[in-house]
Amino acid sequence: MSSKNYLFTSESVTEGHPDKLCDQISDAVLDELIKQDPKSRVAVETATTAGLVVVMGEITTSGYVEFQKIVRDVIRDIGYNKPEYLFDYRTCGVLASIHEQSPDIAQGVDVFKEHEQGAGDQGIMFGYACRETPELMPLPIMLAHRLAKRLAEVRKNGTLPYLRPDGKTQVTLEYNDHKPKRVHTAVLAAQHDDSVSLDKLRKDVTEHVIKPVLGDLFDSNTIIVINGTGKFVLGGPAADTGVTGRKIIIDTYGGRGHHGGGCFSGKDPSKVDRSGAYAARYVAKNIVAAGLADQCEVQISYVIGVARPLSVFIDTRGTAKIPVEKIEKLIVDHVSFKPAEMIKNFNLLRPIYKKTAAYGHFGREEPEFTWERTDLAKKLRSEAGL
Repeated sequence: MSSKNYLFTSESVTEGHPDKLCDQISDAVLDELIKQDPKSRVAVETATTAGLVVVMGEITTSGYVEFQKIVRDVIRDIGYNKPEYLFDYRTCGVLASIHEQSPDIAQGVDVFKEHEQGAGDQGIMFGYACRETPELMPLPIMLAHRLAKRLAEVRKNGTLPYLRPDGKTQVTLEYNDHKPKRVHTAVLAAQHDDSVSLDKLRKDVTEHVIKPVLGDLFDSNTIIVINGTGKFVLGGPAADTGVTGRKIIIDTYGGRGHHGGGCFSGKDPSKVDRSGAYAARYVAKNIVAAGLADQCEVQISYVIGVARPLSVFIDTRGTAKIPVEKIEKLIVDHVSFKPAEMIKNFNLLRPIYKKTAAYGHFGREEPEFTWERTDLAKKLRSEAGL
């Protein structure tokens, strides 16, 4: 294939995947603390394996978390509710090991006389947007998310009652002249009861999950792979250890855009891993929505304890309609990347985070996802003279 014609693949997982289960627990803890004390400092990691969940990290707050209840409620809501899954919300062990945020970090983040709120850590964050979907997201990751979400829906609504919570999806898209043409391959792994035959499962998943989601992008030549090993009965934490933050490419752009390496879940928005990545997505999306470019990636970098970012870099991958320098100036004039102002502008001190912890942090047209707004696009377009 030439450089204009290629295959590109992205993957997603269901809410019952062990890593995603951990992300949701970490963000459920964060939500509970922010609800009680919006100034809570939270950096919570979760790990799970057969019969066990461990919550650990640093918390400074005036609130209180009943870890047993939070953890078991998340596991129950995901659907691990039967003993035959070898992991369920009633019988799994729950351990918590928590201490306060390091005072060495706090002194750089806390607000006091002559010191505004600084970044909670050094690091780089990325945001990305393109014209492949109405949400201005890459199409492969959006399709992978929709397949994963649909797997959970048909399990929970009883359409395919033999499905279990764990699952993975993968979509390979064929591009012609850099434009999505068709789905080349759809790969699904769907955990299931031992009683269902592989033939029935493959037929049902094709009819109730794959075809409704892929629509016209699915054709007679699309390759379908469902449960490639032939069996997926044992799944979830009973089969695979899970850890918060191991699905960062699924959380973002499916590999189409870069990632700075820091995960989001379990972190309050003083951590620029989270708030900075949300702001970078907001900027990239508004640049594309304004028509200033067909693609845009934004990189921000920080040093711990300092409010103003070290650098802001904008890359339109050759698709800019005006000089990139002019785009950069417009962004600097209209957007602040200081932690306190990002938190205020996106209203981040709310219990909105558990919802982000499955099926992607971006491309979600829901009120909690304030970083998905395109309210700056009109102003950018006007001032760009387009």
